[in-house]
Amino acid sequence: MRNEFPLRAALGAALLVVLALTVAATPGEAAAKKAPQASPDAPVDLNTATTEALISIPGIGKVMAERIVAWREEHGPFRRVEDLMKVKGVGEKTFEKLRPYVKVGKSR
Repeated sequence: MRNEFPLRAALGAALLVVLALTVAATPGEAAAKKAPQASPDAPVDLNTATTEALISIPGIGKVMAERIVAWREEHGPFRRVEDLMKVKGVGEKTFEKLRPYVKVGKSR
């Protein structure tokens, strides 16, 4: 029975190390999640936004952001925010969710 206690102590110490490493990794993940996001107070300009800026809009992932940039490069600047519905994958429902987060500034 005496041999069980050192084993338990070693397992307990190992568990504490794993727990400490897990907790230490958490702040980095939290910082990544706190990356600036578009907001209704600071909408993203569809005519100047990078893929990264578009990804900051809730509901837009990498593929959709790339489609928006590709559409703009192929067709020229967006003239109104409703033109976003011309991008493949953006229907009326999606557009209504995105509308508060986007704007169309003066084209270059």
